[in-house]
Amino acid sequence: MSPGPQPRPRGWPEPLDRSAALATGVLAAMPAALGCLDPAGRVALLNAAGERLLDRPAADVVGRPVTEVLCAGTAAAVTRVCHEAVASGGPVSLEVPDPWGGPGWSALHAWPVSDGAAFVFVDVTARRQAQDEAEAARRAAETARRAAERAGARTALLAAVTGELSGALDSESALGSLARLVVPALTDGCVVTVVDREGRARDVGSWHVDPARRPLLDRYAEVRLDTLPTASPVARALRSGSEAQQPVAAVLELMPPGPARDLLVELGPDTAVVLPLTADGRAVGVLTLYLDPGRTLDDDDLATAREVAAQAGRAVDRVHRQSQQAKLAEGLQRSLLTDLPTIAGAQVVARYVPAAEAARVGGDWYDAFLHTDGDPVVVIGDVTGHDTAAAAEMGQLRGLLRGIAHYSGAGPAEVLRGLDAAMAAMHTGTLATAAIARLEEGGTRLRWASAGHPPPLVADPDGTVTVLADGLGDLLLGVDPTTVRRESTVPLRPGAVVLLYTDGLVERRDCDVDTGVGRLRRHLAALADRPLEQLADELLARMLPATPGDDVALVAICVHPPR
Repeated sequence: MSPGPQPRPRGWPEPLDRSAALATGVLAAMPAALGCLDPAGRVALLNAAGERLLDRPAADVVGRPVTEVLCAGTAAAVTRVCHEAVASGGPVSLEVPDPWGGPGWSALHAWPVSDGAAFVFVDVTARRQAQDEAEAARRAAETARRAAERAGARTALLAAVTGELSGALDSESALGSLARLVVPALTDGCVVTVVDREGRARDVGSWHVDPARRPLLDRYAEVRLDTLPTASPVARALRSGSEAQQPVAAVLELMPPGPARDLLVELGPDTAVVLPLTADGRAVGVLTLYLDPGRTLDDDDLATAREVAAQAGRAVDRVHRQSQQAKLAEGLQRSLLTDLPTIAGAQVVARYVPAAEAARVGGDWYDAFLHTDGDPVVVIGDVTGHDTAAAAEMGQLRGLLRGIAHYSGAGPAEVLRGLDAAMAAMHTGTLATAAIARLEEGGTRLRWASAGHPPPLVADPDGTVTVLADGLGDLLLGVDPTTVRRESTVPLRPGAVVLLYTDGLVERRDCDVDTGVGRLRRHLAALADRPLEQLADELLARMLPATPGDDVALVAICVHPPR
């Protein structure tokens, strides 16, 4: 049998009274400041922690509008979260600066109650500091990562620029590609300007990160130098080698109305950075960087751009110096190649093309003269080596061969043997190749000999081409003066063309001599019916690359058919 209700101990309050006392005790001991707002925005309740923070008893604030109790910013935050809590019927939270003006932060929580909304401030300064420190560390790590990426990109850019410019044979073609290298690593748009040896400035390359604006930048580069104001950054850089970083709006104020100004407006850059390309204290070009709005160059970027400009300036200067050396060497070589004689009943043409590099101008030569008995003789030769010393040796050997042929009256093989003997006595250490062709019996027979030289070719008017190759060919000159020299004869048809040439015409890195001779034979067959001057020019155009790696000489003779 279950026991009945037990009697309540004496002095215990009723349950409701005990709950109210417990709630009062909890509010009094609560470490966070808690309060309530009634629907009119007045303070309806404030616990002991709130009294301590306000330094005012609850009796002084209860019934007052919250705007009279708390500072303006805190009162507004409390009013807002309490209204949102009542409207939503659920809790609302917001982080605010310390409500009493301290350095920390508090979490403001609000929730609806039976007649208004309660709110509490909880100190979250420690958590907020930890979050801020973590965020700062994350940002620092991200900044370091981006800096490392940019540093790597700058290093890669300088390596690419070095590779592009180090072997440049032509400053315009090399620097024309420079704009593509610096975009977008350093800038959004770029124009490269080069001053040629005559002092003329020309824009030789441009590029933009935005494909839609590349045609605009190309057109701008075509016309901007035509109306360049003397006070513009580019003009100052060309004139005095000064560097500039200027808003494009300021540049536009200097520009006269016209296509260049209109195109720059349409391009829409925000900043122009102008860096001179200098050599020996003078400007040899300009690197113009166009930055879109929002982009800037930091110190590292600017240092990299300056190094790019310095490398470009050195490349222009090197190409100019090489060109000057090439002109000097070419002038020396051409001065040693005398004019061809007038030969009755025959036409003779010769061509000489120097190598693209100054250091590769060498010892190719040609000659034509009349034998003592009146027969025409044509000679081709090549001294080994590619420098001015080879060109000087060439001049001496050419004179020796002509003198030996004139004095001895001998045939091609004996003339080569005599030249070999003279070289052994007076030009030790010199090596050369040569081929001699003598037209006899009124041009109906060809007598020829070769010392290690590419074989002569004979083209008949009908396009038949014969390669005059006798076995492996004789030894080159300067190796063994006792070598027995051979000579051969072939008949010539009226109007046939005899062609002698140096190996630069038929030999390249990707093409050996035999393959080159085959190409030459095909082209000569196709051109056999052309006038001799045109034939020579067309052969060079078809056989040689745009920048020959070796110098080339050729000589061709045609005995006219009888009328």
